[in-house]
Amino acid sequence: MSDETPWLRHLDERSYDEALAAAEGVVMVDFWAEWCGPCRAVAPILEDLARTSNGTVTLAKVNVDENPGLAARYGIRSIPTILFVKDGKVQDQMVGAVPKPQIQAKLQAVSSK
Repeated sequence: MSDETPWLRHLDERSYDEALAAAEGVVMVDFWAEWCGPCRAVAPILEDLARTSNGTVTLAKVNVDENPGLAARYGIRSIPTILFVKDGKVQDQMVGAVPKPQIQAKLQAVSSK
């Protein structure tokens, strides 16, 4: 994982639980796939929000094609689905390519919980 930035993690079924338990602040878990157009559309927004959060937000990416067990665990049927996790627990979620202001509002709401 040395090639990753501090605000971005690529998780799989082996690393997922440990990474979320160890995370500080809010984690946006992006369930995505290579072939998904809306996933590619929302990815730069999520990356920008995490990169500019001064360490309070981490973006965790989970490829649903490579990790179907994690998608099944959360009942994910549509992608992109973004889970907002704080203190190791899912606080909220969004489905679809959502505009940046809506994602920012959700982040602020979860951060203040």
